Amino acid sequence: MSVISVERRHGAEAFDLRAVVDDDAAAHGTALLLHGFPQNASLWDGVLPGVRELGLRCVTVDQRGYSPLPQPTAIDAYRLDQLVADAVAVLDATTAGEAVLVVGHDWGAAVAWALAAYHPQRVRGLVAASVPHPGAFGAALRSDAEQKERSAYMRLLSDVERAERVLLDDDGRRLRAFFSGSTLSKDVVDGYVAPMLEPGRLRGPLAWYAAMDAQFAAVPPVRVPTVYLSADHDLAVGRRAVEECAEWVDAPYEHVALPGSHWIPDERPDAVVEAVRGLL
Repeated sequence: MSVISVERRHGAEAFDLRAVVDDDAAAHGTALLLHGFPQNASLWDGVLPGVRELGLRCVTVDQRGYSPLPQPTAIDAYRLDQLVADAVAVLDATTAGEAVLVVGHDWGAAVAWALAAYHPQRVRGLVAASVPHPGAFGAALRSDAEQKERSAYMRLLSDVERAERVLLDDDGRRLRAFFSGSTLSKDVVDGYVAPMLEPGRLRGPLAWYAAMDAQFAAVPPVRVPTVYLSADHDLAVGRRAVEECAEWVDAPYEHVALPGSHWIPDERPDAVVEAVRGLL
């Protein structure tokens, strides 16, 4: 495997995205895997062996704000269009224009949905874990009482300075609490939280929430084959958003309901691999 830096810029700020790429060619093309909050590309460690066995070359990336500093400081640097542009830049740097299977979890799923919607020529299939299409999620967030309650934590996270103080207090105790109700071990959780405890490292990930606006819910339907994985004990996503996801896919679509928590790739890597197999 090779580690590459993809150079990016926002205004006067230059920064890099860190991507890990399989060196060997694969029989069935490439898979791009996008993580969410508050994790990093190591989220996919349990998924990668199975995806490689399916004959896919894997590309993982620490997304904008998650790679080592420096990263952008402006909130508008974390708007969804900028995050999608990062994914396209990673594809340009690693795939020579081939269409790829995209796998995303949490915020990574939101980016994957938008990538498939706006750049369908670059995406041959989509696996979205935990977070449904932004249109379905946005509609539920506006009008569904259950989803509003589940998403109340976003108000804190969108206040970057306050959230940084609250989440980092007491050695990141409240940041670790995001994984409550999961089966993740303490060592795994520590592996996600430890980078966030470094000075300044949490600000970029929090800026994703601060930059979330109408652009998020305005993502059009996707027109590529899609598998959506939801969990029956996901504390962040309610039933309405899950059920309405199908309305935002104008292509072959499968919804797989799983036991477990929001952290599907950690708890059910086999289900993620099976979803990729289905698209192949």
